[in-house]
Amino acid sequence: MMPTQSSIPGVDALWPLCLDIVGQRRGSVAPQQRDARSPLAWDPSQGFALRGVWDDGAVELFELLKPVLDRPRGGRPWLIGQLGQSLDGCVATHGGDSNYVNGPEVLVHLHRLRALCDAVIVGAGTAAIDNPQLTTRHVAGSHPVRVLLDPELSLPSTLRAFTDGQAPTLLVSDASRAAEAEERVGADRVLGVPGLTGAEGVLDLHALTAALEAHGLRVLFVEGGGVTVSRFIAQGCLDRLHLSIAPVIIGAGRPGLQLPRSAAMRDCMRPSGRIFRMGADVLWDLDLRAVQPAAPRG
Repeated sequence: MMPTQSSIPGVDALWPLCLDIVGQRRGSVAPQQRDARSPLAWDPSQGFALRGVWDDGAVELFELLKPVLDRPRGGRPWLIGQLGQSLDGCVATHGGDSNYVNGPEVLVHLHRLRALCDAVIVGAGTAAIDNPQLTTRHVAGSHPVRVLLDPELSLPSTLRAFTDGQAPTLLVSDASRAAEAEERVGADRVLGVPGLTGAEGVLDLHALTAALEAHGLRVLFVEGGGVTVSRFIAQGCLDRLHLSIAPVIIGAGRPGLQLPRSAAMRDCMRPSGRIFRMGADVLWDLDLRAVQPAAPRG
């Protein structure tokens, strides 16, 4: 008998399975035996796959999240970034207002990524302007560790991430300023990274990634803002990028991606990408480790 439309499982049935996968990766959920009746199959070379009949929304969501779900326990650090921007490439108005560039569907997706990753990273500028909670309040799932990059120690200790008690928070500074940072927010909330701040104040994000890995944080979500995401891409630290484009034109706002100039089109990055619709927005899922060759000249 063919299943009726009402009996076909959807996103509500899929999401708990995604959380179970993450729980197993973190060691908080016991590994499950997967047999022919399991809704998920695992192959060491292909990762997870859905079994059986699912509705279109669940299939699409699974395909979008599969790169995160496939991260092995104890594997190398793996980083995904997210950026929401306008049609003209801005993440906020000139004055910094970014609430909200994208629609509610992208906001839910953002919270799903937080739930699937060990830590969420934002730069000091985003933390100061948005005062974000960086929790998973719009979806089921555990809150990630909140990582605030603040090499200049400019953030006030009154930010919600330091005061709300909802999730662990780490303020990241160079190890040379760790003692000063500890006086501001407490020793248990400071991650002093040796060699974080290099020449001319450039952050060594490979050093940051290694320091987070030493804390058991391997699947990392770089949430913003545009400057921070751009720095991770420029230093080759980001594995994947979710770029959400909203049907809005801001005009002379704050730019999103800001990468070094390319001398010619053949030198530009052409990552492998997929497109997903999220309400009125379009999300590009970009694999930054799969860079395609430049298009041939006609």
